[in-house]
Amino acid sequence: MAGRIAKELAEARQWDGARELRPLEGDLRRWGGLLLPNNPPYNAGAFRFELTFSPHHPLAPPRATLRTSIYHPGVDPDGCVCQPLTSTQHWVPTTRAVQVLQDLLLLLDSPDPQRVLRQDLACELQHQPQVFWRRAEEHTRRHAERRPDPPGP
Repeated sequence: MAGRIAKELAEARQWDGARELRPLEGDLRRWGGLLLPNNPPYNAGAFRFELTFSPHHPLAPPRATLRTSIYHPGVDPDGCVCQPLTSTQHWVPTTRAVQVLQDLLLLLDSPDPQRVLRQDLACELQHQPQVFWRRAEEHTRRHAERRPDPPGP
């Protein structure tokens, strides 16, 4: 298992949607890094995340947690993420960690009323979108980390 996770870490580090990807506290089964959303208002900042692998990986899915506060219907106040890809009923052992991170970034970039952990924000997004986007922009400005500079050539 450690060999596969090490290979997946190397693969995920090649993806430009995340930065500072590394094992946390020397534990290869716990990764940390920054996600870089593409779409407003979240693209005004970077969001720290943690990806935790089960001892049974790849037979059991990893768990993604957002460590930076975000105003988003698919992320609860504790950073738990509504990510069907990593649910036990949808998980496929051939799924790569980079695919989990890409799915997480897609969730951040495109709030989806079908992937909801905060019903209040989902209702606000559906019924008062201008209020939702203004609050999300303000929240991002206050809580998100500064985006790192792009890597050099």
